[in-house]
Amino acid sequence: MSVLIIGGDKIDTIKGILDQFGDFSVTHWDTRKKSSACRKEIPQNTDYILMLTDFLNHNAMYKYRKEAKKKNIPLICTKRSASSIHCEVCKFLKMDNCEE
Repeated sequence: MSVLIIGGDKIDTIKGILDQFGDFSVTHWDTRKKSSACRKEIPQNTDYILMLTDFLNHNAMYKYRKEAKKKNIPLICTKRSASSIHCEVCKFLKMDNCEE
């Protein structure tokens, strides 16, 4: 599966969490520069998007949420904490007995 992570700076922990659920191809946009944050287009091969809400401005979040909906790409919005990401990915993958 191909996942686009939007927000955050260091995503090594997130990659580790995703590795627990299977083989994921990860693309990361840090959106640090406000001038280029909303100018990128979501890649065609993206299976789902993971948005780190505590590292995004409202305009970027709105733009990518709207684009994901238009392209029918599932969207997971979560804080950057490992437990939040783990829990939300579990819900998305519909895993019943997910524990950290």
